[in-house]
Amino acid sequence: MGHEHPSSRGGHLASSHPQKLVGLLSPGHRDVTTWVVLVVLVAVVVADRRPSYGPPEPSYSPPVQSYRPRPSYREPEPVGPAQYDFQWTVRDDYSGNDYGHQESRDGYNTDGSYYVALPDGRLQRVSYYVNGDSGYIAQVEYEGEAQYPRYDPAPSYRPAPAPTYQQPRPSYG
Repeated sequence: MGHEHPSSRGGHLASSHPQKLVGLLSPGHRDVTTWVVLVVLVAVVVADRRPSYGPPEPSYSPPVQSYRPRPSYREPEPVGPAQYDFQWTVRDDYSGNDYGHQESRDGYNTDGSYYVALPDGRLQRVSYYVNGDSGYIAQVEYEGEAQYPRYDPAPSYRPAPAPTYQQPRPSYG
């Protein structure tokens, strides 16, 4: 069989034949072993010296303004305290909608009212006022009596009609 180099037998030499490993450390193989250990040691040292990277420097410049700047617009200064008066109503007999709102303001004093027809048949009316820093003061009133009619639903279905199936006539071609 002769002397073969350990590397010619595959990579499992040391695990399957421990006595061959001792032969690798013999005086004739010390130069190869020293060279392998030295190469592995250099590879470990070089691999451990990884460069440390920080965030890259930006490689762009700020965008160029490709549009005209917005025109500067200033709202006109108020010429005095707020003053207004409005009123609106909605009355639709078909749908039962009935509501409205009225408000007047003179400077820091505001008063008004709104109303709505409720589903139970009553009318809810809210009157309110604000005088300066007094806050919103409201008075709620109800007109009418709540009505809760008895609910007797009629059936919304009908029985299925009787089938009108007839025996097919045979046809021969």
